[in-house]
Amino acid sequence: MQNKTLSPRLAAIVEALPLRPGLRVLEIGCGPGAAARAVVSRIGDGHVLAIDRSAKAIQQARNASKEEIASGRLSLRQVAVEDFELEVGENPYDIAFAIRVGALDGRHPELAKRARQRIAAALTPDGRLFIDGGNPLQEILLNKETD
Repeated sequence: MQNKTLSPRLAAIVEALPLRPGLRVLEIGCGPGAAARAVVSRIGDGHVLAIDRSAKAIQQARNASKEEIASGRLSLRQVAVEDFELEVGENPYDIAFAIRVGALDGRHPELAKRARQRIAAALTPDGRLFIDGGNPLQEILLNKETD
């Protein structure tokens, strides 16, 4: 893997994602962007949007991801998952993944329903959501009508 800053845990998570060239991937809670950069390297001409509620994390990701951003294959946005919406004209995503995101892993249950609704609205009809906590990932099934 070209990203030398990827921890073994993050490497296992990225490896477990069902990635293929051309996918649009949403990373929720990207932190400094290491996983997002690793995903970019695996999806050919696809695109990754990495979001985080922290301005500091987005700035760290921006500083570390200049090449991927310049290539047009990585975008960053400062927004909390429970407030996330596609921008006008933005295509939906095929896969979303989140690592240590409290609104999805049970630490902030009051945000969970709204976060799942926002994610479901941002995914294609066949879109899939993965979070950490499995071996190494678990898929969260989204009911696009009621979630």
